[in-house]
Amino acid sequence: MKQLTWVLGLAVLAGCAPEPQVEQNMAAQISYPVTERGEVVDEYFGTQVADPYRWLEDDRSSATEAWVKAQNQVTFSYLEQIPLRANIKQRLTELWNYERSSAPFKEGDYTYFYRNNGLQNQSVLYRTDAAGNTEVFLDPNSFSEDGTTSLADISFSRDGSIAAYAISEGGSDWRKIIVIDVATKEQLEPTLVDVKFSGISWYGNEGFYYSSYDKPDGSELSAMTDQHKLYYHKLGTAQADDPVVFGASEAEKHRYVSAQVTDDDRYLLIYAAVSTSGNKLFLRDLSQPDSALVSVLDHTDSDTSLLDNRGSTLYLVTNLQAPNKRVVTVDAANPSADNWVDLIAEQAQVLSASTGAGYIFAEYMVDAIAMVKQYDYDGQFIRDIELPGVGSVGGFSAKKDAEQVYYSFANYSTPTTIYSFAPNSGESSVYEASKAQFDSSAYESKQVFYRSKDGTKVPMIITHKKGLKLDGRNPTMLYGYGGFNISLTPSFSVANAVWLELGGVYAVPNIRGGGEYGKAWHRAGTQQQKQNVFDDFIAAAEYLIAENYTSSERLALRGGSNGGLLVGAVMTQRPDLMRVALPAVGVLDMLRYHTFTAGAGWAYDYGTANDSAEMFAYLKGYSPVHNVKAGVSYPATMITTGDHDDRVVPAHSFKFAAELQANNNGAWPQLIRIETNAGHGAGTPISKTIEQWADIYGFTLFNMGITE
Repeated sequence: MKQLTWVLGLAVLAGCAPEPQVEQNMAAQISYPVTERGEVVDEYFGTQVADPYRWLEDDRSSATEAWVKAQNQVTFSYLEQIPLRANIKQRLTELWNYERSSAPFKEGDYTYFYRNNGLQNQSVLYRTDAAGNTEVFLDPNSFSEDGTTSLADISFSRDGSIAAYAISEGGSDWRKIIVIDVATKEQLEPTLVDVKFSGISWYGNEGFYYSSYDKPDGSELSAMTDQHKLYYHKLGTAQADDPVVFGASEAEKHRYVSAQVTDDDRYLLIYAAVSTSGNKLFLRDLSQPDSALVSVLDHTDSDTSLLDNRGSTLYLVTNLQAPNKRVVTVDAANPSADNWVDLIAEQAQVLSASTGAGYIFAEYMVDAIAMVKQYDYDGQFIRDIELPGVGSVGGFSAKKDAEQVYYSFANYSTPTTIYSFAPNSGESSVYEASKAQFDSSAYESKQVFYRSKDGTKVPMIITHKKGLKLDGRNPTMLYGYGGFNISLTPSFSVANAVWLELGGVYAVPNIRGGGEYGKAWHRAGTQQQKQNVFDDFIAAAEYLIAENYTSSERLALRGGSNGGLLVGAVMTQRPDLMRVALPAVGVLDMLRYHTFTAGAGWAYDYGTANDSAEMFAYLKGYSPVHNVKAGVSYPATMITTGDHDDRVVPAHSFKFAAELQANNNGAWPQLIRIETNAGHGAGTPISKTIEQWADIYGFTLFNMGITE
C-alpha cells in the first residue's frame, strides 16, 4: 500500500502519471449486454415520449433478473482488470479495522451503547448494569448469515423494562418489530410485520404507536398508497387487532403519519404530511379518556415538531414565519399558532434544537459549520458552548434528570470523537477518542465561496493533504446532494480518508436545495428552480478547475439518491466537465419517479409530469434518462444501485445504464454495478461497503489515467 500511496501522492503531483490510453482501449473492447427495446409510448399534454425500457421496471421478472446478471458480469470483468483495486481494498480494510463506540444512553436499570470491533458487518448493542457488568444486549450480526439484516430502530418502554426493536432485511424500508423482555432478552409476542416509515413511540409500559401502509399487491417496488396509517399496539394483543389511531378516513389521508408521546405520557402528538416538506400537527390529551384530537396546525406550510413539554406547556420547533426556525411555547389547552410565544427567536443561522439534563441546546449552522448555544427552559441564555474545532457536532440529547450530556465532533479530516459535557459548569472532556489509524495533522480543510451562474454565492469545503501543489493534476472527488432541505456538514468517513491518503482532493459544496441557509435556500432548488442546483454544482467544478486544484481529466462527480440525480443531470448537460461520473441509487427517470413506492411524496422538491404542461417540459428537460444523446462522449460512468432498493427503485438506474450503453461512442466505459440483496444503503454490511468503495475508487483512478 505504501507503493500505491507514493504513486498517487507523488507521481500524480509531479505530473508523471501516464496518459489514459489503457482504459480507452478497455472501454472500446467492452461488449455490453443487448437491452431489448420495447414499444411503450406515453403521452403528456399532447407530447409523445417513448419509454423503450419500461420492462426493466418489473424488478422480479426473469428477464430483468437475467439482465442484472449480464450487466454485473460485464462490470466485474472490467473491474477485475484494474491493478489498483486490490491494494485499495486492502487499505480500506486496514483503516476500517478499528474499535468504535457510540455515546452511552440510559434506559431503566441499564446504560446502553453501540460498539463495533472494527470489521463487524453491523454494530452491536451492549449494556452495562449498576454494578459495572457489561454484556451484549443485541447483536445484529446474528440476525442473518450474510450480515444484510440490520437493526433499524429500538425504543424502550417508559421504565426501560421492555424493548421494541425494528429490523430491516436486505436494506428494505419495510420493517419488522420484535418486542422483548429487557431482563431476559426473550421475545414476548409474535413479530409485527409490514411496518414502513415508522417510529416506535411508547405509551408507558402498555404499548406503542407505529405507522404503515397497506402493502401493495405485486412487486415490492409498486407505488405506495398515499394513505399512511398510525396504529396503536397494546402488548399481548394480535397485530391484526391493532386499532387505526389516525389515517383511516379520507379526511385523514396523508402520505406520512407519525406519533410522539411526551415523556410524562400526558400528550400524544400526531404529525401528518403529504410530502417530505411541511406537516400538520395534532394533539391529544392522554390523561383525559376519549379526549378529542385537537389541531395545532391544520396546514403543511411549515415544518413544526415538539421539542419537549413541561406540564401543559409545549415547546415547539418551527419554521412557520421563521425560515431559519425558532423555538416557541404554547399552552396545550389552546395550542393554535395564534397563541405561540417566542422562547428562542429566529436568528440569521439555521436552528436545530435538542434537550438534555433540563436544558435546551440550540445548534446553528454558520456556513455549514456548527455553533451551539445553551438555554434553560425559560429561554434564558446560559452560554456559548466551546467546541473542539471547526466541524460538525451530534448529540446534546439526554433525559431530563441526566447529569451528563454527550456529543460527537468530527470534520472531513478528523475522526469522530465523543465528548462528555457537564451542563452546569459548561466543561467538555473527551469521553472516547477515536482509535482510527489516520493522521489528521497531515491534512487540511479550507472553506471557499464561489459564484454560481446567476451570481449566488455558494460555500464549499475543500480537503486535501497539506502542501498540495495546485498544478491541475490532482484527482478530485466533487460530492453533492442539493435537495430535500438536507444540509451537508463536515463529517469523517473512512472511505473519504482513504481517498485523501491516496493524494485525492475531496470537495463538498453546499448547493441550493439543501438546508444550510434555511427554507429559502431549500426552495431555491425545488421544482422549476431545480436547475439552480445543477448550476451550483457545475460552478463548483469550474471553480476547482480554474483554481488549479484539478482539471476535467482528473475530476469525478459523485452523489447518491437525490445526489444521484444531481450527477446524472450534470453529466448529461456538461459531459465535458468531468472524466468520471458516479451516480448512486439515483432518481433518474423524472417523468415516472412518482409512480414507484413512496416517490409521489417527493413532489414538493420535484413537481410531477402530470402537474402541468410546463412542469412536464421542465422535468423532461433535465431528466437524465431522457437526455442521453447519440454521438456524445459521456464521461466514464459507473452507476451503482441495489436490486432491493424500495425507496429509489433500481429501474431508474437500469434505464439510465441502458440509454448510456445504447448511445455509447466507445470512448469511455458506461457500466452499472448492481448490489444483490441490498437496498438504498442504510444497514449495508461493512464487508459489502468496503468492496463497493474499492470498486468505485479503482474505477475512478483508472479512468483518470492513474495505474499502478
